[in-house]
Amino acid sequence: MRKQEFIHLHGLLAEVTTEFRDRGRSIEFDAYHEQGTRPTSIHKSKTAHKEAVMTLADELVQNLEAEHENRTVTTTAD
Repeated sequence: MRKQEFIHLHGLLAEVTTEFRDRGRSIEFDAYHEQGTRPTSIHKSKTAHKEAVMTLADELVQNLEAEHENRTVTTTAD
């Protein structure tokens, strides 16, 4: 992927996190925030954006998995 594509993907994932917060989900993105690279940080390297994308994606997946595990499933028989 080129740097511009990583920046674009980074921006899309940032929008997903905003949507999660707007829908009332309490998701923390500590590792992502500590990294310090944002989609608007166009002066940062391709590697920095790649790491930000991977970190953000990992944190989204971890939070979604935790939410999925905490759901109660009603069992019914046909």
